[in-house]
Amino acid sequence: MIYSLQYSESKVLAIIPESLHRNAQELRDMFNQPDKPLIMGILNITPDSFSDGGKFTDINEALQQVERMLAEGVDIIDIGGESTRPGSNPVAAADQQKRVIPVITAIRQQLKSSILISIDTTSSEVAKAALAAGANIINDVSAGQDDEAILALAAQTNAPVILMHSQGAPKTMQDNPFYNDVVREVIEFLKKRIHAALKAGIKKEKIAIDPGIGFGKRKQDNLDLLAHLDALVALGFPVLLGTSRKRFMGTICAVTEPSELVTATAITTALGVLAGVRIFRVHDIKENRQAADIAWAIKQSR
Repeated sequence: MIYSLQYSESKVLAIIPESLHRNAQELRDMFNQPDKPLIMGILNITPDSFSDGGKFTDINEALQQVERMLAEGVDIIDIGGESTRPGSNPVAAADQQKRVIPVITAIRQQLKSSILISIDTTSSEVAKAALAAGANIINDVSAGQDDEAILALAAQTNAPVILMHSQGAPKTMQDNPFYNDVVREVIEFLKKRIHAALKAGIKKEKIAIDPGIGFGKRKQDNLDLLAHLDALVALGFPVLLGTSRKRFMGTICAVTEPSELVTATAITTALGVLAGVRIFRVHDIKENRQAADIAWAIKQSR
């Protein structure tokens, strides 16, 4: 199938569609009901992401990837136009929009219209345009610190928001990160950002949290967080886990190619399900869908 779509700033800055609120309600229920874990598929519309940079910058390739993810059982498509890999530079909001808005619009117009879409951005400007184009969720790796207006936007549009922990900006976050007690410090950070989100008017049931595996963390920090996922779950908010193809697993497995870490990622998915994690952000849908479903079936049999 061949897709064709032109970016139009005037169209994407239209009023937020009513369908957003319907799907946001559906997402709230999905976040909190005792049902199978959610698989969030990564779609980077970037030239420089650490694992799949440059693969989906063409709209046809991007939509074909979405079709593959849908066939393999994805629940949410996470679309981003700015790489946040270690050492990456910021991307202007206008450039992010030119990358992601045509893809979001095409998914809504030409593929499964009911699929949930999250916009991976720290910019309120990009988030606003993405919501207007048909996205449902804001996934902010800065937890609203880079642009406080993004929390107000989530409150105004009733859009769910994912708040992630990160130590430092992507450009320098892996330059000697340090924690005295990574689990305690990540939890305290997330509590503060939850408070900021609630103060901005976001409803409690519209907030999810992410410990930010690999974002300003050493290998042992990541392992400590994975060993104590239950402490994050105990905060009472849906937890998102994003370990997909991360470098720290490669150092354990003696693997340098990120695409060879599919099995390692699936193991952390199974671990997360047993700990109560709700959402898994991954590149490889089929393998992680299977891992999540098997772990869920085992958990239900306890």
